[in-house]
Amino acid sequence: MLPVTDDRDTAPFFVAAREGRLVYAACPSCERAVHPPLPYCPSCDAGEPVTWRQASGRGTLYGFTTVAHQVHPAFPAPYTVVLVALDDAPDVRLTGMIPGTPALEIGQAMRVWFEDKGQDVVLPQWQPAEEKAA
Repeated sequence: MLPVTDDRDTAPFFVAAREGRLVYAACPSCERAVHPPLPYCPSCDAGEPVTWRQASGRGTLYGFTTVAHQVHPAFPAPYTVVLVALDDAPDVRLTGMIPGTPALEIGQAMRVWFEDKGQDVVLPQWQPAEEKAA
């Protein structure tokens, strides 16, 4: 199960991920992050297209849940779904999946790594900041 990577609003996110970069959309007028990505800022309605900004790849664990029962063959249980707020843009929260049942705490530091899913799809994933990158 792979995401659609050629959508007009989100394609730059996936292009950057293939390059090993994490980006987020932002308004060039009011500077607010625009997430989920839209063509224009819904906050100030300046009419300027959003731009994509480089993120540091660091974030804070906002929430998580562990899935104990497998519901699809592509996702063997247990695994943990994480929701991470970007340090660069705290209103932007991205999801990721960590195999197993890691010891996690809300508010802990996280960092991005990039998982090659094949078929030219690379997904940003998250892990506790103190662990080595995968």
